[in-house]
Amino acid sequence: MTNIEILKRLYKDYTKKYLKQILLSVFFSLLLAASTSSVAYLLDPAIKQLFINQDQNLIFVIPGLIVLAFFIKGGSLYLAKVTMINVSENVRKDIQVDMFASIIKADTKLIDNKHSGKFITNIVNDVNMITNLVSTAILNLFKDSLTLIGLLSVMFYQNWKLSLVAIIMIPLASIAARTLGKRISKVTTEAMQKAGILNTYLMEIFKNHKLMKIFQKETYEKNRANIYINNLKETSRKINIVFVRASPIMEALTGIMIACLIYISAKLVANNELEVSNFFSFLAAMMLAYQPVRSLATLNIVVQQGLSGAKRVLPIVDDINEVKDNVKATDININEGEITFSDVSFDYDENENKTLKSIKLDIPGKKMTSLVGHSGAGKSTILNLIPRFYNIHEGDIKIDNQSIYKSTIRSLRKNISLVSQDTTLFDDTIRNNIAYANLDASDDEIKAAAKFSFADEFIEKLPKKYETIIGENGIKLSGGEKQRLSIARAILKKSKIILLDEATSSLDADTENKIQKAISFLTEGKTTIVIAHRLSTILNSDKIYVIDNGSVVGKGKHNDLLNTSKIYKNFYEKQIKRL
Repeated sequence: MTNIEILKRLYKDYTKKYLKQILLSVFFSLLLAASTSSVAYLLDPAIKQLFINQDQNLIFVIPGLIVLAFFIKGGSLYLAKVTMINVSENVRKDIQVDMFASIIKADTKLIDNKHSGKFITNIVNDVNMITNLVSTAILNLFKDSLTLIGLLSVMFYQNWKLSLVAIIMIPLASIAARTLGKRISKVTTEAMQKAGILNTYLMEIFKNHKLMKIFQKETYEKNRANIYINNLKETSRKINIVFVRASPIMEALTGIMIACLIYISAKLVANNELEVSNFFSFLAAMMLAYQPVRSLATLNIVVQQGLSGAKRVLPIVDDINEVKDNVKATDININEGEITFSDVSFDYDENENKTLKSIKLDIPGKKMTSLVGHSGAGKSTILNLIPRFYNIHEGDIKIDNQSIYKSTIRSLRKNISLVSQDTTLFDDTIRNNIAYANLDASDDEIKAAAKFSFADEFIEKLPKKYETIIGENGIKLSGGEKQRLSIARAILKKSKIILLDEATSSLDADTENKIQKAISFLTEGKTTIVIAHRLSTILNSDKIYVIDNGSVVGKGKHNDLLNTSKIYKNFYEKQIKRL
């Protein structure tokens, strides 16, 4: 997108709805310009009448008018800024809401390929730049432009020759600011990239702090942090230096301009073309014009920063999800829950070898099917394709002879529960973590789900029971306790299809026995697909598929596979016969 396209987009989607408030700010800016110009205008009669002519009749009037003008100026500036602050904060909220909505709906692949720390940088830092563009740029554009027009009018009224000389400063300042703006845009982009890297690193440190301590890597990580922080510091230093460069440039231009004005004014006074009082009032007006000229000259820097942030934010808002409903998609109707994979091929990256190669699966409804294979064989990928976390590249997946790609994603996922080895919990109460599956569930339903998952055994021992806050991702709980909450959540959802990905991997033998009973309750009469390295948990499966290197290399029941599959037999001998 070009800069013009970005500005049009920001106006259409985020600022147009607040046009009335923006126009109100313009009105206050107009009052500000009028009051500032009136101060400059009043200086001429003040000098001429009060000091030169010593007219005592106006000794209170002119100072009083100047005080009134400053009161109006201060009040107008306050109201204009408050109005634009409200607009910018609303714009910030709207953009962040759209970003969250896009991220929440985003393909799993997009989330996998971008660290959460970089998303945080986009949501916080980049959006700040956009809101600065709205609040600072729009306000200053009107406020300073109107003020400058008013002061220039006063200056031309005083002496048009001097005014023409003073106007030369404006394009010179704009040229300097434009050059600085291009530089600031480049450095800002670099800074945001490094801020994203730092955020990513900090999140990993928080997540892996125990690993850091057990391996005694505090000094190592401190040195890594110093590198990231120093890189960001250097980039921030560059940004601030670019901003600071504007000051000497503007001061130099102002000095040159004043010197030129004094020289020309002296010539005009000598030729009786200019009165001394006019010169001083003109000089005052020009000095008052210095601030809006400087502000307008540096406005390009703020605009470039905002555009730089928008170039990173808008693609997230506009992210085109590959995983979306077909135009003619209808709600899926699941009865038996029979799942078939017909020559399904898939890879996470088009440049990589296929993760799944022409997979054919016939998963019976209301029964348990297990997937066995080495790590990386493609078992978890098969599970991820059923709820359409990813789209396949070839083939088709059907449930009860209905293609999931012709069905609405919402109706599909409504019928599926997932219990993974990577248990996901929120920094919230136990009750709310279980109720995440059904926010309308009653306390009795929540407690029943906890009871059938054996989670009530440890919940009832806690001082606050179901109102206990479990910390970030359940850090206050053991692996087995977290897994039981995950199963309770799945029980509460009452799905027709259950996906179990290493669901007992975090459990000791005693707890696993209880969990197997919970799983039996969860999966009773449900289509269940299980991934498990412990073959003891799947021996009674109705069907077992052996997956190796993205292909099906064996299928059948336990006893059949012992005779037909070397891979399965090796798994069995290593795990069972050693017991």
